[in-house]
Amino acid sequence: MSQNVLVIGGTGNIGQCIAKDIVQCTDAKVTVTGRNSSYKGNFPFLPLNLTQKETITDLIADYDLVVHSAGPFHDRDGRVLKSCIEAGVNYVDVSDHRSFHFQVTPYHEQAQASGITAILHTGVFPGISNLMAKQGVESLDRAQSLFLYYLVGGSGGAGLTVMRTTFLGLKSPFSAWIDGKWQQVSPYSDRETVTFPNYGKGGVYWFDVAETYTLADTFPVETVVTKFGSIPDFYNHLTWLTAHQFPKSMLENPISLEFLSKVSFAMARLTDTWSGVGIAVCVEVKGEKDGKAENLSLQLYHDHTAIAAGRGAGSIAQLLLNQEIDQPGVWSVEQAVPISLFQKTMEQRGITINLQQRG
Repeated sequence: MSQNVLVIGGTGNIGQCIAKDIVQCTDAKVTVTGRNSSYKGNFPFLPLNLTQKETITDLIADYDLVVHSAGPFHDRDGRVLKSCIEAGVNYVDVSDHRSFHFQVTPYHEQAQASGITAILHTGVFPGISNLMAKQGVESLDRAQSLFLYYLVGGSGGAGLTVMRTTFLGLKSPFSAWIDGKWQQVSPYSDRETVTFPNYGKGGVYWFDVAETYTLADTFPVETVVTKFGSIPDFYNHLTWLTAHQFPKSMLENPISLEFLSKVSFAMARLTDTWSGVGIAVCVEVKGEKDGKAENLSLQLYHDHTAIAAGRGAGSIAQLLLNQEIDQPGVWSVEQAVPISLFQKTMEQRGITINLQQRG
C-alpha cells in the first residue's frame, strides 16, 4: 500500500516544491494544507488553521509522515510535533530559526518513547548546508571551524513568508559560537566578500539561522560562522539600513514588518527576471588531517532556491518513508542523516556538492 504524506503549509512555494519532490522520488500520496481554501494546485487539499490544535491532532492520525513547512517559524510552537508524537507519526520540518529549535527539542524523550523520528531544519539552508558541513567535518581528523556562506538571487522563487523571515531575523542581536564561547553579534553586520559558484564574488553578513546554534551543539568545533547575502547587491545595503538605521520599533510592529515584507517581495519579483532566483552555498571547514592543517571547501549551486529547499526536505521525507532512517527522538538534520544517505539522495536529484582541498 502506498504511504500518505501531509505537507502542512503545502500551498506555499516551498511547500509545493516539497510535495512535488516527494511524489517524484517516492510512491507516496501527498496531501497539502493551507489557510486559503481557494487552492487550485495539483495535490489534494485540506484547509488547516494551526491555531486549532484539536483539528491538527485529528488530521495527522491519518498519515504516515507529516512535513511542516508553514513558516515563519519564529512564531511557531511545538503543537504540530506534539500531535505527531501523540499519533505515532514521523515528522520533518523546514524550520530555520533557533527559537523554534528550543521550542521543540524538549519533546525528544516523548518522541523516543512513542517510537517516532522527528528531523528538524531540513531544506537548503538549513538542511543541505548542515549536511555539507557534516561531510567536511567527517573528512577531517579534527575540525576546528565552520564557515557557512549563502547567496540568494532575488526572491529565491519563494513567497512572501521568506521576506517576513528575513526581517524577523533583523530584530535583535544573537549568540554565535566564536573561539570556543558564545558571543553576541548584530544581525546583518560584518560584511565579507566571498567567491561563490556561478555568481562569483558576493557580499554576505551575519544572519541568525538554526545552524548557527545546532552545528556548534553537534560538532566539537571552536567557531561556527553563518552569513547570508542577496543578489543584486543593493538589497544587501537596504537590508543593512533596515537592521542598523531604522527605528527598532518598525521591526517590532507587525504592521510595519508586514509592509516592509510586501514592498521587498514586490521589488524582488521585479528583479528576478535578470538576477535569477538561484542559490549558492559555500561551506569552509578548517581543521587537521594526518597531523597537518587542512582546509576544505564544499560548494553548491542551484538555479532555483525554493526547488533546492524542496529537494532537501523531500530527500529526508524519502529516507523516512523508505525506513532508511529510523532513529526515534527529535534531531537536527545533521544529527540524524548519515553522509552516505545524503550523498545518495542528492545524486538522485541531480544536486552536485563540489569538495576541494585547500591545504
